[in-house]
Amino acid sequence: AICRDSEPNADCELAIWKLPVLIPSVLLGLIILVSLILWYQRRAGKRRSKGLFHLLDLADEVENLLNLSQKRMKAMQPVVGRVPSDIAAMATAALDSSEKIKAAKRDLLQHRLWIQQHSETASQQEIDNACTALARSRDRIAEQLQALENAGADLAQATASTEQAAGREPPSLRRSEE
Repeated sequence: AICRDSEPNADCELAIWKLPVLIPSVLLGLIILVSLILWYQRRAGKRRSKGLFHLLDLADEVENLLNLSQKRMKAMQPVVGRVPSDIAAMATAALDSSEKIKAAKRDLLQHRLWIQQHSETASQQEIDNACTALARSRDRIAEQLQALENAGADLAQATASTEQAAGREPPSLRRSEE
């Protein structure tokens, strides 16, 4: 019972008039709390899904770069074959790095297996770390591929210039092929 006055002989009656305000206020508070919890869970789920999709996209990008690198290395071998054998030996050895490409593809397969096995249980931090590692690998491979393409273009240009100059020389001055 709630008394309206603080006097000892005051009339005390039940504050039923306050219940219609109290119940909706409590319900509104619960609805807001449940809504916030659901929003947070949905947001975390979206971030996780986005991270996993990003991880899979990065794995695809790395695989595509590895395949492109392998094709470009094979395409450069005829250009290297046109230079003198003493110069071409190091270039041929560098281009014949199929074992390195295979090792990189094995590492990528390990990443894909990790994604398959741990995608549901991995923490967001683990997913973020895996994304960071794959992004670094992708960037490093892309830089090396660009350097390979630049070196190939330079070598092709130098070889063409050398062949043109050799074609203008008298046959007696030309380098003999061994």
